[in-house]
Amino acid sequence: MDHPTPAAKPRAGLAIALLLLGSVGFAALWVLLALYADRLLGWMAVPAAADAALLLRLGGMRRGWRRAVCAIAATAMTVVLANWGIAAGQIGAAMGLLPWESLLKLGLDYAWTLAQLANGGVELAWTAAALAVAAWLGR
Repeated sequence: MDHPTPAAKPRAGLAIALLLLGSVGFAALWVLLALYADRLLGWMAVPAAADAALLLRLGGMRRGWRRAVCAIAATAMTVVLANWGIAAGQIGAAMGLLPWESLLKLGLDYAWTLAQLANGGVELAWTAAALAVAAWLGR
């Protein structure tokens, strides 16, 4: 079993910080592209997974199951944030709000309902593929 050295702990912290920042940034890009295209763009989950794995590697996190789990969690977070942002942008536009103005006004129940209605089999398949890619590239 690998035991982290004292120098490895700050690198893991850097990797997590990069991962959080990168996931939020990727979700913002996804939202902007989806609102422009007027589609969910479920395929964007796969590049999000690759981005998460890359950020963990660049951050210096050691190989192993922890890095894979972090990549999977970041990919899932990016998918959730993107879906939230896309729903908020679509609903906010109908009310004359900008996407970032409607983000906090969208309630959890309403966002969940919209996500269930909007995400069909294709989007769910892209999400499942992205989680598998995150596990594979993150290991």
